[in-house]
Amino acid sequence: MTNRPWGRWQIAFQQTIRQMRKYAGLTQTQLSEKLAKPQSYVSKYESGERRLDYLEVREICDCCGITITEFDDFLSESECRLSA
Repeated sequence: MTNRPWGRWQIAFQQTIRQMRKYAGLTQTQLSEKLAKPQSYVSKYESGERRLDYLEVREICDCCGITITEFDDFLSESECRLSA
C-alpha cells in the first residue's frame, strides 16, 4: 500500500509532532519508552510513514507534557507558516 502525496496539513502535522517531542527535551528513544512502543514507531509517524489516530496523538501529547488543545494551536501555526 502506498501513501498518497502529503498535503500541507500532513506536512505541518509531521513538523509539529517532531517539534513537540524536541520541545519536551525527548529523543525518539525516550518518547518511545514512555509510550511503551519501539523507537521505530516514533520514527515512522514523524517521517509520515505511519499515520496516527486521535487517541495516539493524545497519548503522545501527554508524554510530552502538553494538552491536545496546545498541540492543535501549534499545528495551526505550523500550517499557516507553510501556506505563507
